[in-house]
Amino acid sequence: MVNRNALRAGAVSAVVTLMSLISAPAFANIRDDGDDPGASMGLGTTLAVFVGIPILAFVLIAGLVMLPDIIKKKR
Repeated sequence: MVNRNALRAGAVSAVVTLMSLISAPAFANIRDDGDDPGASMGLGTTLAVFVGIPILAFVLIAGLVMLPDIIKKKR
């Protein structure tokens, strides 16, 4: 009878090996055709995209959730 820990270790090592083989092209150092990183974003644009938009989405969703309660209180 095979030990369960041995089976788990074998499965984990097989998955890790498979994932390493699949991601091997990501470790390539040679730029390929179409691999153009483009222009970098400035600080203002970065803050707007990664901070401003999520805050705006949060406020919009919170406002839409609270809207029915606000409408009921006016009556």
